[in-house]
Amino acid sequence: MEQQILSIKSLSHRYSSSWAIQDINLEINSTGILGLLGSNGAGKSTTMNIMCGVLNQTEGDVFIGGINMREDPEKAKKMIGFLPQNAPLYMDFTVDEYLEYCAFLRLIEKDKIKSAIGYAKERCGISHFSNRLIKNLSGGYRQRVGIAQAIIHTPQLVVLDEPTNGLDPNQIVEVRALIKDIATERAVVFSSHILSEVQVLCNNVTMIEGGKIVFADTMDAFNNYVEPHSVLVTMQNPPSTETLSKIPGITKVEVLTERQMRLFFNGETEITGKIIELSVQNSWELREVSLDKSSVDEVFAQLSNNNLAKK
Repeated sequence: MEQQILSIKSLSHRYSSSWAIQDINLEINSTGILGLLGSNGAGKSTTMNIMCGVLNQTEGDVFIGGINMREDPEKAKKMIGFLPQNAPLYMDFTVDEYLEYCAFLRLIEKDKIKSAIGYAKERCGISHFSNRLIKNLSGGYRQRVGIAQAIIHTPQLVVLDEPTNGLDPNQIVEVRALIKDIATERAVVFSSHILSEVQVLCNNVTMIEGGKIVFADTMDAFNNYVEPHSVLVTMQNPPSTETLSKIPGITKVEVLTERQMRLFFNGETEITGKIIELSVQNSWELREVSLDKSSVDEVFAQLSNNNLAKK
């Protein structure tokens, strides 16, 4: 059985009289990427700060590799690499100076610091900037330096709080590739309020809204959470939109190209079988029919609305 690197049990935290998170339960194994999804202010950063030992929770427990964060924080933190939302960079340091300082903070043995810095720079693609001041790097490379400090001590768990926030499209693609590479050897928790980021990167997703978990499953299950109500059809000899509109259960016809259209249906009829049957009967020469997948935006909206309705 694969060992759990992270186990969070009944985690709750209160700021003054207001609960930021309530009854968070979460478990992840030793490799792969877990997406922590939620709108701004949902409780993602609070959860991540507690799991990394930056913040003491009001209730509940966090275990890193079986070590209770409250009981032995130093031992637990040795297994964690953390990049908070605002990367803790010293702009007047060179890349090497900064990583050497981080290695010192991580209690890496003196004779191993040079190799640790080399490893982190190579993995993050910043070796050619060793003597460059951090303030002279682009936003994308600053994030790479931030990730380098999070992996310099080869932790078993890397926690990244919105690491692509503020980057341009090219930089986002580069940081995504880096995160995927890092996740081949260790577990990664990746937080974002951008749906497409989580969809592209993550194997599993946990969504927090209003401080509570409203969804926790695989990315495929998340994509299929809202039942699709449209099909894409391609026909060599398509009928008129009026003819298609008269098929029982069809509520709307959207023409995409000369031979392709999207058919919306009410969900009460087995629509694909009916289209295939009518195509054979009327020589429409059906080439393809497929259910549309729900967009992540639809899923996000549905889960958010469900959470609001419970309040």
